[in-house]
Amino acid sequence: MLKFYTYPSCSTCKKAKKWLEENGIPYNEIDIVKSVPGRGEIRTYWKNSGLELKKLFNTSGVKYRELGLKDRLPELDEEEQLTLLASDGKLLKRPIAADGKGATFGFKETVYEKTWK
Repeated sequence: MLKFYTYPSCSTCKKAKKWLEENGIPYNEIDIVKSVPGRGEIRTYWKNSGLELKKLFNTSGVKYRELGLKDRLPELDEEEQLTLLASDGKLLKRPIAADGKGATFGFKETVYEKTWK
C-alpha cells in the first residue's frame, strides 16, 4: 500500500489525495509533522524518486527560511541534509507518496500518472 505523507492544511496534499481517490489508488495517510519519516526512509524515498536531494526541501516553508537554508544548503553534505530533513516534517516537500519501489515529492498530475497508475 502507498504511504502518503501529508500536512492536513496543505492544499497541494489535498489535490494529490483527491487524485489518488479518483484513480482508485489505496493509500495510508500519515501526518508528516506528527510522524516524520526517519533518515533511512527519506534516503530510500530520495533514491527511489530520482530527484536531486535539494529538491526534497520545502523551499517555501517558514522553517526553511528561519534556518537560512537557501544559503546554507550548498555547504551541507548529504548526511547533514538527510539529518536535517528527518528533524522536522515541515522541511520536507509534501506530499510524499512511496510504495517501496517509487516515490514522489510534491504533486504534479503528470508525475502521478506516470508513477502511480
